[in-house]
Amino acid sequence: MSVATPETLYVIGHRNPDTDAICSAIGYAAFLRDSRGVDARPACCGELNSRTSWALNLAGVDAPRLLMDVRPNAASLCRRDVITARPDETFLSVYRMLVEHGFRSVPVVDEDGQMVGMPSLQELAQLFMPAAIGDADANRHIRTSETNMLAALNGSFPNGRSALNEVENLILMVAGSSLATSEARLRRFPKSTVVVLVGDRPDVQKMAIIAGVRCLVVTGGFEVDDEIGQLARTHQVPVIQTPYDTASAAQLVRFSRPIADALHDDFLRFGSKTPLKEIMSKLQDSHQPLFPVIDEDTGKLLGVFSKSDLVDVPRTKLVLVDHNEFSQAVTGADEADIVEVIDHHRLSGNLRTKEPVRFINEPVGSTCTIVAMMYRMLHLQPDRSTAICLCAGMISDTLNLTSPTTTNTDQEILPWLAKIAEIDVDQFMADFFSAGSMLSDKSPAVALESDRKEFEENGWRLSISQIEELGLSEFWRQEALLHEALENIVAQRKIHFACLLVTDISRHNSVLIVAGNESAIDSIEYPELKHHVFELKGVVSRKKQLFPYLSRVVGKLSAPV
Repeated sequence: MSVATPETLYVIGHRNPDTDAICSAIGYAAFLRDSRGVDARPACCGELNSRTSWALNLAGVDAPRLLMDVRPNAASLCRRDVITARPDETFLSVYRMLVEHGFRSVPVVDEDGQMVGMPSLQELAQLFMPAAIGDADANRHIRTSETNMLAALNGSFPNGRSALNEVENLILMVAGSSLATSEARLRRFPKSTVVVLVGDRPDVQKMAIIAGVRCLVVTGGFEVDDEIGQLARTHQVPVIQTPYDTASAAQLVRFSRPIADALHDDFLRFGSKTPLKEIMSKLQDSHQPLFPVIDEDTGKLLGVFSKSDLVDVPRTKLVLVDHNEFSQAVTGADEADIVEVIDHHRLSGNLRTKEPVRFINEPVGSTCTIVAMMYRMLHLQPDRSTAICLCAGMISDTLNLTSPTTTNTDQEILPWLAKIAEIDVDQFMADFFSAGSMLSDKSPAVALESDRKEFEENGWRLSISQIEELGLSEFWRQEALLHEALENIVAQRKIHFACLLVTDISRHNSVLIVAGNESAIDSIEYPELKHHVFELKGVVSRKKQLFPYLSRVVGKLSAPV
């Protein structure tokens, strides 16, 4: 499943899409690109059935992008150009990074890109606060390595070896007093843990080396002479020479502590698919300055966002085709930016938009018919592949112009499209409906979802699925399993009445299998072939025949409790 990007305009049909929903999305996206130069892409929120796949394969067209959820989420609002730090970086380098970019926090990742911390500048500053109030030498404690000190001091390392990366707990001592005072002060500490900072004072340098201190830092840009250098190598005391003065060097050594010591797991982070509403609720009481977004597939850092990024969240731009109700739309459509609606169904539901939109609703047999009409109005012509898709949508929705939903416009448009598509309509229809059977190719539950729509009418929640078959033998073989699947829809979706219309396209008749509220079922006046199965002679259209009939049925009943 793909993630929507705000920059693209997605043309998308209803949930559980039929051929008309898929092909009108493909056709209208092509029309927008051809007529307006818009970056429009077809999308779908459900799997393609075998007949739709056959048509797209014939047309040489890729399946639309699968989008099951277009709600604004962490992935859509985060900034991807993230500056990160590594646990072994020093406070000094990270602080400089924060100041340069105006950040108050930085994500820290390991070598595999996994989040290990999100320290703020305030938390990093805690690295230098004395741990014990009563310890007179608390300010002397440092935690660093030769490599970190060398980098922080911008120094040289004339020791005949490389600086070590091992981080150690050390004592910082500035030898600014007399030789005797410095020697007395040094005796207070374990000499192997002391880092001595001293300027151009060979006597103190020699004393510290002979004492065996952990490291000697020579400040002020001075260098040790050959005698001191050789003495240091003999006693294995590393020497760092720095251009900074002693006071500055002391601070820089403190700041060479690795940020790993400030890392903890107590910070807010969000998976890339976390919806905006959930993010908003969790951030209400948080003082964290920056929030990482984790890719839920890889576990790696994807991006970051701050509270200011929530002021104007980018939303997915949608064109809805073949439906005009949120109950049938992709999840999150009510939080998306809907810019157009192209449909041929009744107006209903709770569709609302923040801005005026282009809304085209024509009483024709197929949404693909409307797309073709728009091409003709601008004296344009779809390419052959697009024409094949539009023909498939029309033939499917109108049963090759035999459905009661067929209009004169459909009868005029289809031959025009067929000529561009270079197809024989009758042969195309035969091949299309022979391309697969939902009842034989899929499980009953999947078959019901292949073209299912939900409606709200007079307080009733209705689910109506439709399948076209060449004959009804497969239906009767799976009738019990189909009824069980309908009952599951009633329970899981909290539906009052669910049904499946199985249309025999060879005879233009249908059977209706139902589940749910018994008062609604008892009110159906069609002949009952067996319990919960009715014969609907001449009924082939959900839109123009079945739904209006069921609407009248429930309209006579009290709304269910």
